[in-house]
Amino acid sequence: MRSRLLLGVLVPVGLLVALNTVSLYRQAQQAADTAYDRTLLASAKAIGELLDVAGSPDAPRLLASVPYSALEAFEADNRSRIYFKVSGFQGEMVSGFEDLPAWRGRIPDRGIYAALVDFYDDRYRGQPVRVAVLLQPVAGQVGQGMATIQVAETLELRRTLARQVLLDTLWRQATLLVVIAAVVWGVVQWATRPVRALSAAIAARDADDLRPIEAPQAPRELRPLIAATNDALDRQARLLAHQKRFVRDASHQLRTPLAVLKAQLQSAQRGDLPPAQALAEIGQTVDGATRLANQMLALAKVEQLRQQADVPLTDWADTVREVALDLAPLIADAGLDFALDTAPAPVRGHAWALRELTRNLLHNALKHSPHGGTLRLRLDRDGDRAVFSVADSGPGIAESLRPRLAQPFAEGGGRGGAGLGLAICREIVQSLGGSLALDNRLQDGRVAGLTASVRLPLAALADNPTP
Repeated sequence: MRSRLLLGVLVPVGLLVALNTVSLYRQAQQAADTAYDRTLLASAKAIGELLDVAGSPDAPRLLASVPYSALEAFEADNRSRIYFKVSGFQGEMVSGFEDLPAWRGRIPDRGIYAALVDFYDDRYRGQPVRVAVLLQPVAGQVGQGMATIQVAETLELRRTLARQVLLDTLWRQATLLVVIAAVVWGVVQWATRPVRALSAAIAARDADDLRPIEAPQAPRELRPLIAATNDALDRQARLLAHQKRFVRDASHQLRTPLAVLKAQLQSAQRGDLPPAQALAEIGQTVDGATRLANQMLALAKVEQLRQQADVPLTDWADTVREVALDLAPLIADAGLDFALDTAPAPVRGHAWALRELTRNLLHNALKHSPHGGTLRLRLDRDGDRAVFSVADSGPGIAESLRPRLAQPFAEGGGRGGAGLGLAICREIVQSLGGSLALDNRLQDGRVAGLTASVRLPLAALADNPTP
């Protein structure tokens, strides 16, 4: 983050400084050209003062006597040289350097000087030069005319001055960049100090320390991150606690059937029971252990599904009919008066979770219903809720057992089982945002059966809440 902040500040500032440097260099170059152009113009005017007219009124001619020493005063130093050329009224060579290229331009309409002067760049004797052309009126006793005066100067001094201006500018701009970088670095270090402190505090934690992060002095910008981190730590803590509980319960609950299985094997090896009876008892023990393991795995899977955010849309009515069809042979063996009534009920939930919920409730009802009793399954809507009820004709629930029925490994009757069915149902219902109720049905003052009711939010209304 520090690197990004530094780059985000220094790169735009560096680009701005570079553009400013180029602009300042060009301005300095223009200023130097203006100053030296003024010197060239002064040289041309000095030559113009040395001109005269000779000849006759019918054929006046320009007369010039310009020694080179007259221009030495206008040379800044020995790094540059000045050349000149004076052309007569008809363009003839009068004085100066004859090989100096003739002027082919025109006088600007609006110049910055009160003179007929033009400035241009050219090359002379293989060197770049700056040339000033002055059209100088010359009058004498025998006539008058317009002389053309060219003064050229080599560019060594101008270039030296431009380089010096560039170096001075770059030095100042580099110093400015260093100062800005130092200030930005200091500000970034100061601004990111809470982030580094928070990072150090988290790094110093033990691997199993999932307590919420306490950072009351953290900046306002970090508080959403801290809140999200605490939420993630809370979910991890719940998941870890669930895993620890699962391992503890599994080690405790599986120890008993394994011990029983070992005792049965030893008894069969001694011949205490006939082989067929011994194998039947071993098979029952294995079935019970398998059922217990499957239920414990189902309980663990419910916690995994609870952590998933993307929950699919499922029609609960299809799941209820599938489970009822799967258990139809058991219902027929029990000789139950069975009825099924369903209506479409779209809910947000995994098909596995809804199937496990329905299967456990139906299994529980089958286990406690007497032979030839009644069993009613109904799925309907009640406002914004889907209501699934399983009504059996069993003995119901004693009030003394009700507080611990939904706890793992708590059994509500004497029919056997692991005691995980209702615990699984409760976990699934809570993960889906619903509620589970177990109510005894009374008839003529006595318990006529148990009704298990599950209420889950309908997906159609949950996905499109009213404002």
